[in-house]
Amino acid sequence: MTLMHRARNGKPVPEILAAALRENVDPEMLRRKVAEGRVVIPRNKKRRPIEPIAVGEGLKIKVNANVGSSRDRADVALELEKMRVAVAAGADAVMDLSTGGPIDEIRRAILAECPVMIGTVPVYQAASDGILSKKSWVELTADDFFAGILKQAEDGVDFMTIHCGVTRATIERLTREGRRLDIVSRGGSLLAEWMDVNDRENPFFEQYDRLLDICNEYDITLSLGDGLRPGCISDATDRAQIHELSTLGELTERAWARDVQVMIEGPGHVPLHQIVANMQLQKRLCHGAPFYVLGPLVTDVAPGYDHITAAIGGAIAAWHGADFLCYVTPSEHLRLPPLEDVRTGVIASRIAGHAADIARGIPGAIDWDNAMADARQRLDWKSQIELAIDPELARVMRGGTMPTTDDTTCTMCADLCAIKTSAKAIRKIK
Repeated sequence: MTLMHRARNGKPVPEILAAALRENVDPEMLRRKVAEGRVVIPRNKKRRPIEPIAVGEGLKIKVNANVGSSRDRADVALELEKMRVAVAAGADAVMDLSTGGPIDEIRRAILAECPVMIGTVPVYQAASDGILSKKSWVELTADDFFAGILKQAEDGVDFMTIHCGVTRATIERLTREGRRLDIVSRGGSLLAEWMDVNDRENPFFEQYDRLLDICNEYDITLSLGDGLRPGCISDATDRAQIHELSTLGELTERAWARDVQVMIEGPGHVPLHQIVANMQLQKRLCHGAPFYVLGPLVTDVAPGYDHITAAIGGAIAAWHGADFLCYVTPSEHLRLPPLEDVRTGVIASRIAGHAADIARGIPGAIDWDNAMADARQRLDWKSQIELAIDPELARVMRGGTMPTTDDTTCTMCADLCAIKTSAKAIRKIK
């Protein structure tokens, strides 16, 4: 039985009880939301025990970090270290997006060690395996695709991104309307080419029940991928994106009917003034299923700083309905991220998520900030550093430029410290 099925039976579920304790929410409320599909707790039944983490309505925003090799950079040890760095920085999930090298070995090594939920995009490996077997991507069959999914299910992957909504009808709409940047999703572009060359429908859409059979058997959470997400702000909220989203809403209901948990993936690149509408559309069209967004990035002109453009969009998106933020690193659009960029990307997304938690009134969110304010009022530098979202960086910055005369202040204000001065003035007034 899947976790969703057990939640619908109305009896206590250990994973839900543990997740409720972690979130400080009512277990019965959480059980109802899992049963309704508004919250997911991804965990493959084959996976070794991991801490249950709930994603969805009324809960703290969660953050995912992507790791994974490419054909140019394939090193098992490096990808393991990226996973460790991401988890240490506070990631709630890790996706292995490997497309080159020993993909099976990388995935299995990460699954064996990672303490948080793991996701993958199986179609990436299908393309890579095809290359290794001297087979063109477009020569692969539906059986090849599903064999890859089954292999990763057996390994214990907790959630999978499958681009079921990239259909021939959706591609036709994209072609007729036109786009500035066409398709930027790797999975979406690969499937579009496969459908064009073979003159066939997307096998993940055409054989969707076959996919649900696997997800039900292994209790895999289905992350319905946004293969036609906008890759530049000019393409945001266009006909193809919305048609795919509408299709995903229909597929969500079919998954729920099979007791399969579902998340919906979303854009992408979206200008500030369209973010709220995008969140509302998703929640309406996909019946309140948890929304997993990449960014969204609010401008296209900041390579090297896209962790910032994504954090700006992510905070607004999470405030207005997104539940799960996929990190974006400074390396986005430029290279495979090194270790430091992985860490920076996680911290940036956690800042965005926490800002949204405050705005949404999530219980306990503001308490963290109040504790920091009290520590600053006391000029308690030890507590300020311990309370920082990135204590390591705060400690380095503070220790590297200590004031020369009064170590209760900092080098910004020194003897003109506003907190000290105002404390004197306020005491005098009182």
